[in-house]
Amino acid sequence: MAKHEFGIMLDAPKKGKHYDEYEPWKYTCISVDDDDLANIVERLSTIDFYWHTLSAKGKGLAYYGITLIPPDSLKAFIDVIADISELNELKKLLEQALDKNKWMIHYGI
Repeated sequence: MAKHEFGIMLDAPKKGKHYDEYEPWKYTCISVDDDDLANIVERLSTIDFYWHTLSAKGKGLAYYGITLIPPDSLKAFIDVIADISELNELKKLLEQALDKNKWMIHYGI
């Protein structure tokens, strides 16, 4: 089964840097089944994210790439998945990042 990876970034992304390398160990990522995320992709498409770099702002996850999730988008993300029990671990991670005002990173499938 295909997996997505989510982790909390210790430092905010740097302007001009491209996050193109697959490094889930660097951010202590958790895995989320693609089937569990597939059902909410459309609902995430209204939320502001960045794709691979801070100069590429977009709506929704970079499903097959790398998404940088800013602290001000975390609450909206949590609201989308709040009632989905299969995504409880992801919800807890998003809440931790929100509490610490941290960016998150998503590695798509």
